[in-house]
Amino acid sequence: MKMRFSSLLSLGALLAGSLLSGCATTPQTSQDNTATEPTPVILVSLDGFRTEYLSRGLTPHIAAIAQNGITTTAMHPSFPSITFPNHYTLVTGLRPDHHGIVGNTMTDPAHPGVTFTMASKESYWWDEAEPIWVTAKKQGLKVATMFWPGSESEIHGIRPDDYSAFDKSMTDDQRVNKLLSWFDVPAKDRPRFATLYFNTTDTNGHHFGPNSPQVNDALRDVDEGVNRLMEGLASRHIKADVIVVADHGMSEIGDNHFIVLDKVAPAASFNFITGGAYAGVNAQPGKTKVLEAGLLHKHDHMQCWRKGEIPERLHYGTNPRVPDYICLADPGWVVLKTKPAANHPPIKGDHGYDPASPDMNALFVASGPDFPAGKVLAPFDNVDVYPLVMQLLKVQAQPNDGTLAPFVPLLTMNPT
Repeated sequence: MKMRFSSLLSLGALLAGSLLSGCATTPQTSQDNTATEPTPVILVSLDGFRTEYLSRGLTPHIAAIAQNGITTTAMHPSFPSITFPNHYTLVTGLRPDHHGIVGNTMTDPAHPGVTFTMASKESYWWDEAEPIWVTAKKQGLKVATMFWPGSESEIHGIRPDDYSAFDKSMTDDQRVNKLLSWFDVPAKDRPRFATLYFNTTDTNGHHFGPNSPQVNDALRDVDEGVNRLMEGLASRHIKADVIVVADHGMSEIGDNHFIVLDKVAPAASFNFITGGAYAGVNAQPGKTKVLEAGLLHKHDHMQCWRKGEIPERLHYGTNPRVPDYICLADPGWVVLKTKPAANHPPIKGDHGYDPASPDMNALFVASGPDFPAGKVLAPFDNVDVYPLVMQLLKVQAQPNDGTLAPFVPLLTMNPT
């Protein structure tokens, strides 16, 4: 699988007038020749907010961003369609196979005996790529992250100027207030790029299912959080480009819709790395044949591959951190190591499925000075968000798998 290095250079002819032409922090000049501060870019993640949620009529403030700016009929996540890989994709423009965060749980042959979890902070897990806040800071911009996977780690020796360690107990209002506090400084000292993260939609989706009253409550909550952000910016007279995204969608899981791997292959034949909508396993020494005999044939509601034979459309399987075998469930099913105990809470919602599944479609809305109003884009992949943000920041992008093509007809930014 070839990496599609289509950074800003791929569309140089179309964007020659608006590409980087000097210091990224240089104030722009308005038509009356008065200096104005550069427009901040704020990237907001609503974890697990599938595209369909926007049509429920429960999120008027998020809908207003779409009406006053741009949206899409579908933004496709990258495989695996789970939280950490896709958050890092959004800020690097690289598929998980290329940026190295290939799962929420993973191992690395270069670090035997160590397992990555969502609490891991060691830099080597993240250093296969360079997120926006690192690149922007290298090029002279102030950056701030109010939660984002990777933002608590020192990446290539750099941390955000302002950041907070993830604290699930912080309310949405507290998160917004903390982010806004970083803008309560003189204009020249404000963040030029910032992130904000809300998790309740995803949490309630897992516990209760995407069609539950609890998810609807979470939609109202995150909508109020987004509104608090927009009102806080307006009260400070800050005109920002605000991009609200999700990392993935959510599928309803049927009762007892689980596939038990130790019934498919002997438990002694594999080391279980991760499970859920997809599972990753490595063969135990000397057990490859018996494991493959169990995995590599037709199954109801699941398909398994050797890592080197995963379909090309999933862009997955070349990174050493990818397990030797990947088993992907049909939407509505999950793959587990063993049968859950009778008292185990039921699994009501999950994600991680084929990005082509409509349930995996993720939210994308954006508005601000650099976006036109009321425009709807054709579907695009989430790797394309990164070159868009880098273009808005007027920062030279790192090589990436994305393209600006979906946004070129819509960008209203003036040449610098």
